[in-house]
Parts: sequence; structure tokens; C-alpha cells
Amino acid sequence: MSRTLRGILFSIAIFGGSFIDAQDSRPNVLFIAVDDLRPQLACYGQSFMHSPNIDRLATQGVLFERAYCMVPTCGASRAALMTSVRPAPKRFVNHLAWAEQDAPDAVPLHTHFNRHGYKTISLGKVFHHKQDHADGWTEPAWRSSKPGYQLKQATAEAIELNKSTWPNKNKHNGPAYESADAEEKDYPDGDCAARAVGYLEQFAKASGEPFFLAVGFLKPHLPFNAPKKYWDLYDHEAIDLPDNYWPPKNAPEGAVHNSGELRAYAGIPPTGPVDRDTARNLIHGYYACVSFTDAQIGKLLNAVDRLGLKENTIIVLWGDHGWQLGEHGMWNKHSCFETSMHAPLIISAPHSEGILPGSRVGGLVEFIDIYPTLCELSGLELPVHLQGSSLVTQMRDPQSAGKAFAIGRFGSGDTIRSNNSRYSEYRTAKGELLGQMLYDHQVDADENNNVAGERQEIVQELAGELATRKGKN
Repeated sequence: MSRTLRGILFSIAIFGGSFIDAQDSRPNVLFIAVDDLRPQLACYGQSFMHSPNIDRLATQGVLFERAYCMVPTCGASRAALMTSVRPAPKRFVNHLAWAEQDAPDAVPLHTHFNRHGYKTISLGKVFHHKQDHADGWTEPAWRSSKPGYQLKQATAEAIELNKSTWPNKNKHNGPAYESADAEEKDYPDGDCAARAVGYLEQFAKASGEPFFLAVGFLKPHLPFNAPKKYWDLYDHEAIDLPDNYWPPKNAPEGAVHNSGELRAYAGIPPTGPVDRDTARNLIHGYYACVSFTDAQIGKLLNAVDRLGLKENTIIVLWGDHGWQLGEHGMWNKHSCFETSMHAPLIISAPHSEGILPGSRVGGLVEFIDIYPTLCELSGLELPVHLQGSSLVTQMRDPQSAGKAFAIGRFGSGDTIRSNNSRYSEYRTAKGELLGQMLYDHQVDADENNNVAGERQEIVQELAGELATRKGKN
């Protein structure tokens, strides 16, 4: 805080004003998480997608074109983001990761804001476990009790058919997708959006501490269930499989998985390729769920505008990791490929000096950078444990170089993204090298041809950087 501002606040307090009221000018934070959202949005170049509300947020904020998660699975990704601590072979390992258990000395993002006078609210899926760091929320974390499926009889019949067709499957969930003529309010995300709007209305009426409102939407996570009107936004006949519906050439063992998360759903075989018709329905369902969630986000943005909160509210939108829609024959996330690691990130910071609405940052950024960025934008000091770097400089100068590398990992693989390449390596628990992948994004953006054997100079350079920069237990 500058000396001039301190003097103004002191004068207000002396002459009948309130120092606390002056502090209330600190920005609010609307923190929006979307499960399994890859950059499948019009603002990310997918012009056929119906995502008008996220696109609108991009025009009033800063879009990060190359933002990368730390671990492509929900629990671990969220734990790393919320603590700004890098994953490691024994930290933030899988979807069940707890930030509180794996990084006990870290002060998570919401707790840091809470300790600085913010009212902190968690709605929907923010952490994987709603009890994770529960003491940092002003109120107990809330999740909707609405059912995910609307067609109950059809769901039950699909499960029974699945059990008789593939009795040896380890799980028998309902169908992988559903198009029901149902109301948005009957879905968990519709319920979550309504509750979030209610909180925004309360905040607009109340005077007091600023708010940190975290809203986590479930879709487009499996199953791909959305009201029929969102399916109707897309021409099914125009949807087909990706051009690279096969494993990449020379991929090492462990790089390509069996899409285990999808296999648990009714109508999906336990092994082998997903047939073309089912694959097209899955892709269609994913698109529908993106548009459904976009509409819920629109309700929040409209409320922020309607209630006069826009001028003093930072809005952050992020997808916790990418997702494969058949690329390399895979579904879900859980890989070291670009499709798993790359995710959307948009930050709107109104009236922040030097930040132009509608800017696009092309440099590499990591999700552990979100925590220090929000601290700087809100005027909070940085906790000592943070391993990310603030993005405010890049927001003010989108052409700045940014980071040289983005680091991530999953399972036995560690991966590093440079401006032009992605290198990944797989090791045993004892550290013995099992395999390597190198993809040249200048000529192979879809990562179809592993050239690690042909580009040893680049492999050695990136392997050295990865060894130096990756998280250690």
C-alpha cells in the first residue's frame, strides 16, 4: 500500500469515516472451477462450440492460450492449484489426493484469503474432497444433492444390460451419456448456479468483508448428462472421430492408457476401441455438457453485472485439466500428452492498472501460478511456501516471454512443455528409465510421432531441465 493511500485511509478514520469500510474496497473474487474442461471453447478457436458466456468473460478479461495443469486428474490438480505446490511421485498423486494430507504445511488459497478478512464460500466441486481444509471456509463446503441422471428407469435398464453383457467389468455405472427433456434446476450444476447467484445477492446487499466465492461445476465430467436443448445445439451428423484415433508412433509403455474411467459406464466395452457410433455420441455429449455449464456460468456473470459487483470483482475461470476425446485412441485424462495437460484459464481483473480487457497471453503458464496472481491482484502478501509465480506481469504485457517451461506429471511419467516441444519420461519406483517421448509442436502439434530417438540433443536438454525443476518429495 502506498504512503498516499495510507494517509487517505487514516484521514477518513480520523474525520468520522471507518478504516474498515475503506478496506472493503478490496476486490472480491469469484473463483470458477470446471471439471474436465479442455479448451473446447469458441474463444480458444473452436468456433463451432456454443460457449457465449465463457467467450464473453474472455472479452472482459485475459485469456491464457497455453495454461497447463500440474497433474491431469481432479484431486491432485486441485490440490496443487489451491496450494501452489508442485506435485511429486508421493505428493498429489491421483484423483483422491488431499491437499491437507499431502502438503500439511501449506496454507491453501481460500484459507489465506479467509485469514485476511474475506468471507470464503465453497459451492460444488472445488477440492475433490469437500472436507479438505474445511477450516478455511467461512461456512461448511456445500454440494448439491440433485441426481446426475434424469431418466431413472432407462439408467437402471442400461446397468442391468451392461452386467449381463460384460459381467467381469469391475464397475457398472449408468450410461456414459444422457439427453433428457429436463429442467436445468434438476441437475447438480443448475442447483449450484442458483445457490451461487443467491450468495452474490447476499453479498451485494451486505456491507462488511469482501468475498471469495468458489463455484465448482461438475460438467463436462462423465457421465455426459445435459438437458436435451444443449444436445440440440450441435449437428450430430457433423461430429466424427479425431484424425488421430490411434496410438502415436513409437509411444513407450505407460504412455497410452485403457481409458479406465470411461470403461466403468454402461455400454462401454471393458477393453478395445470404442465403436464409431458410441464415440460420436460421447463427443456430442461432451459438447452438450460444455454448453450446459457455459449457461450456468452465464447466470453468475449476469448476476455480477445486475448486482453492481462487476467493477470490484476479480473473476477466475479454470478447467482442472484437459481431456481426451478419442485422440490417440484414449478417453478421459490421465496422460502426459498435451490433450490431458492443456486447460483453459481466464482471469478478469477490472480496473487493474495496465491490464487491457480482451488480451490474450501466448506464453506458458502453470496452474500453481493462479494463487500468487490472485494475491497480487488483491494486495495480499505471498505465503513463503508458494512455488508458482504471479501472472500479473504477463497480464499487463501479453507479449512478454513468460515462463520457459511448464512442468507436470501423471503416474510414472513426468513431462515438460517448452515453447516448441513436449518431452515426457517414464520411470520405475526406483528411478530407472522406462521410456521417453518427444514431440515437436512446430510440425506435430497433435503429438502423433515420438521423435525422442531422433532428437537426442533436445531430449538431453529437456531431461536436464525436468530433473532440475520437477517436484521432489
